[in-house]
Amino acid sequence: MIFSTENATNLLRILEKNATKISALKLDKFHSAYEPQLFQALIRIIKSQEQLRQFSIVGKQYPAEFYGIISALESQKNSLQEVLIEYCNCNAEFEVLKNCNNLEILRMRYYGNPEKLNILNCKINTLEIVGFQIDASYIIQILENSGLLLKRLKFSSDWILEEPLLLEALKVFCPNITYLNISFIEFSTQLLEVIDNLQNLQFLTLGCTSYSSAKEELKMLARQFAEILPSTLQYLDLRGVWLKPYMKIFLNNCNAPLKKLLIYELDKKIAEVIIEFCIRNRTLKYVGLFEYLFLDDNIRNEMETYIKLVPYESIVIDC
Repeated sequence: MIFSTENATNLLRILEKNATKISALKLDKFHSAYEPQLFQALIRIIKSQEQLRQFSIVGKQYPAEFYGIISALESQKNSLQEVLIEYCNCNAEFEVLKNCNNLEILRMRYYGNPEKLNILNCKINTLEIVGFQIDASYIIQILENSGLLLKRLKFSSDWILEEPLLLEALKVFCPNITYLNISFIEFSTQLLEVIDNLQNLQFLTLGCTSYSSAKEELKMLARQFAEILPSTLQYLDLRGVWLKPYMKIFLNNCNAPLKKLLIYELDKKIAEVIIEFCIRNRTLKYVGLFEYLFLDDNIRNEMETYIKLVPYESIVIDC
């Protein structure tokens, strides 16, 4: 059903008066070409709420103007806990988020102007940044402000610019992270130093590259990676096949009490290594496979004497 501006505005007026206990509000396919009366109606809806906890705005064609809708969140500064901004260009209105006293979760997905992220200088415990390309230099302020409060962090991108700055900021400012999810980052000594510093880490997802490293160096890094994993780690998701050639070295040196291990695929050699790890470790319960449907039946039968094999998506944990 397609509403005219007049009908949509009338509906919002009804909601404004009769639906003041909304806890989660999502504006989908938002763009800047609405009629002014529609913007005003949306502002009144936000201001009329008694305890709005979640606010999501998903743009259409990367809107850059919000005509007071984001600023209206000031009225919810004592209740707002989670904000999702997707396919939008940030502007000065988003600075209102720093006044939200109980904001805990900030999710930014496919934003259009990364240089504006420095206005989102919030103190939060969960940060999700998803983009075609992530420039770490614009995110450091959020990491510094959140500091010890930050517990859950996800960076998902095809490319991360200024990786060293990102890793140094995580090491210096955010030692209390319990959930870390980073994709397309170089498998390096600096990355391992960050992980080694996270002594409360429980959930780790890594999708690494290793283009600039020699084979012997990667062997050394695989061993070090295993050795520095904290005793709190229960969940390890190894995205892609970057660690596959060194899985034996990794698992033979890993003492983390893993309960769930997620990998891309399983062959006979890796199956044998996992079985050895299960016998020695005694905590591993599940192995999640991205290529679960193509699993060899003989390997499956041998493995399931020791471990439960499941499709990747059935046990994956997101931020």
